[in-house]
Amino acid sequence: MELYPPDDPFLFRTVIFGIPLAVRWYGLLIMTGALLAAWLVTRRAQRRNYDPDHVWNQLMLGLIMGIIGARIYYVAFEWERFAGDPLRMINLTTGGLAIHGAIIGGILSALLYTRYHKIRFWDWADTCIPGFLLAQGIGRWGNFFNQEAYGTPTDLPFGVKIDAAHRLPPYNDLLRYPPNTLFHATFLYESIWNLIGVGLLLLADRRFGRAAPPAQRRLRPGDLLFLYAIYYSLGRVWIEGLRTDSLYLGPLRVAQLISLLLMLGGAVALLLNHLGTRPWTEPVPADRAEDARAADTAEQSAPATTEMSAERQSELENPAR
Repeated sequence: MELYPPDDPFLFRTVIFGIPLAVRWYGLLIMTGALLAAWLVTRRAQRRNYDPDHVWNQLMLGLIMGIIGARIYYVAFEWERFAGDPLRMINLTTGGLAIHGAIIGGILSALLYTRYHKIRFWDWADTCIPGFLLAQGIGRWGNFFNQEAYGTPTDLPFGVKIDAAHRLPPYNDLLRYPPNTLFHATFLYESIWNLIGVGLLLLADRRFGRAAPPAQRRLRPGDLLFLYAIYYSLGRVWIEGLRTDSLYLGPLRVAQLISLLLMLGGAVALLLNHLGTRPWTEPVPADRAEDARAADTAEQSAPATTEMSAERQSELENPAR
């Protein structure tokens, strides 16, 4: 089975009142992923007693800083291509967005947003991270329409066909690699990996996190973020090894190096989080600690029909707000 992208990466191109207007599949898929992610995170935020408006505000800031981070990251590791040409650096139509840069920008946006609105960062990060991974899984299909982020030739019964104009050397040699050559569909591998990860994070939260009954909760604030770092990076390490367009730092593939560091950092943070050595965890004020313990006790013993007022529950669940 072969995957073959459309010849035109544009969904449509037109001119309105003399102004050219074009919409790329890539941009459409990124926005689709972002909106579906926001829908998922909104549902999670409501269950955690956050104002849903926070999700949409965070989305706008996260998109802006994520795109900026992704571009800066790419340009930094491809400096020879962009040095001396500032306009080309900011021209996204030339291609070049790196997901690790988007992750950095997204996390920075969450730090700024939670600090400004006095929201607990680690709990907010756990709320948002399944949606972020969902957006990654959907956005990867933009690479398919752009005929990029593909792998080396494959003998598997399925793969993606790439036009000669989009092939990197030496694969643009049609004598050695004829037009019907199939390449590893690395965008598809990563998309599937990410979507499976969304399910696993949601399952972990439902069984052992804030969504679980109090007696079954094992996850602490920040755990879902750390699990994301480990899981996503594990998949990226082996998928990146198949790609033909990797960014390099000397002989090393940058994405593999960063992924290994993220895996190690996530594992260490997860361990420290459960050993009680958590310098990053926001302390619960002393005057609220007893209330929080009482709330968990009441939730375990109260009848199913007993409901806490929305205002009081918000106060207990989000003491730093």
